[in-house]
Amino acid sequence: MVVCATSLGVAAVLAWSACSSPSDRPSRQFSEVGPAIEEADEVLRAAIRDAVVPGAVLLVARGNGTLHRRAYGYARLTAFDGTRLADPEKMSVDHVFDLASLTKVFATTLGVMMLVDRDQVNLDDRVSKHLPGFSDAHKDSVLVRHLLTHSAGLFPWKPIYYHASDRQEAFTYIAELPLAYGVGKERHYSDLGFMLLGYVIEEASGRPLDVFLREELYEPLGLKQTAFVPRAHGVTGPFAATSLGNPFERRMVYDDEFGYRVDEDAESFDGWRDYVLVGEVNDGNAHHAHAGVAGHAGLFSTADELRVLMELLLGKGVRDGRRYFSGAVVDTFTTMKEFGNGLGWAMSPEVLHIEDPPPGAFGHTGFTGTYAVAFPTINTCVILLTNRQNFGVGPDGRYNSLNKLRGDIASAILHNTSSTRKR
Repeated sequence: MVVCATSLGVAAVLAWSACSSPSDRPSRQFSEVGPAIEEADEVLRAAIRDAVVPGAVLLVARGNGTLHRRAYGYARLTAFDGTRLADPEKMSVDHVFDLASLTKVFATTLGVMMLVDRDQVNLDDRVSKHLPGFSDAHKDSVLVRHLLTHSAGLFPWKPIYYHASDRQEAFTYIAELPLAYGVGKERHYSDLGFMLLGYVIEEASGRPLDVFLREELYEPLGLKQTAFVPRAHGVTGPFAATSLGNPFERRMVYDDEFGYRVDEDAESFDGWRDYVLVGEVNDGNAHHAHAGVAGHAGLFSTADELRVLMELLLGKGVRDGRRYFSGAVVDTFTTMKEFGNGLGWAMSPEVLHIEDPPPGAFGHTGFTGTYAVAFPTINTCVILLTNRQNFGVGPDGRYNSLNKLRGDIASAILHNTSSTRKR
């Protein structure tokens, strides 16, 4: 793992003695999975000790019971100007995280699932049925299911804020872009596709994306910390800090060798943030072009509240006697499709970072350092929320990779509960 200069000396202070409090200690329930929890706990303690991440919250649940719920390390290492805090803020299980691309599943995909269940959206609807401006000889063949499987042929990413400052301008820009690939031919993970799905939800429901989800899903479930633009909706935190501005994304624009080739004049945008982001969405397209509310990024939540959403899925759309969508819809969205993943949900070993996931496993990752995965065969979910960006980028301009950490924790839970899985 590469650790940048801003994290020098951090490993020494991220001692386990400062990583948890009595209220964060594992539940004494489900003692039969003790070895699994112990291994996962040690993996994460080592990640804190080795400065892979500044802090984290790990939650493991089975059925309606919590096996493990603990905070590690620090929620914030730096002041708003990026200087190191003399007394870093300790992580707690109550910290609210910028979920990044977990928005795609815990907001947008769930929203589409609800609308499909209500027959307001059909998976085989042309996107142009809901978004008439998204139409030409090629785009007319793009279906809602193509957006969900990342096979619509859209560009993976564009700095839309160079062209748009609101939702309507963003849609116009996306609609006028040519397709980058053949429709339905290959999987190319696309933020733009989930922006479009967010617009589809708005058109089909007649409400803004955040309003629809809040009124139809989050509030009925009793969720208090799950929201877009959280402070505007009464979420007071505490928030886990992310990055000092957007150094990674800025380099994506300025450096064509970094990963994405863009045509924009890099100097034509001057809205780059120069402060540490706390409770403000990290993703530039969500922040600058969508006022914090977008189908691909922008949702904030806690590990406890994500557990509720995972349990809704493991419960086939029913929680506390209320049905939010049918079990058939859950099965449709969490069945592996031709490109190796579900509808919205990741299912392949490569995306879940699990070498041999059990049948039906589904989840997703987020760029800020978030991860959630469910294992229906053992009625278990794993939620790992980290603030990896608060270390800053390394000399190569990138954040620490969490692929191995995610896989090691999920595998620890799976391998040590294999006997349960076989029953």
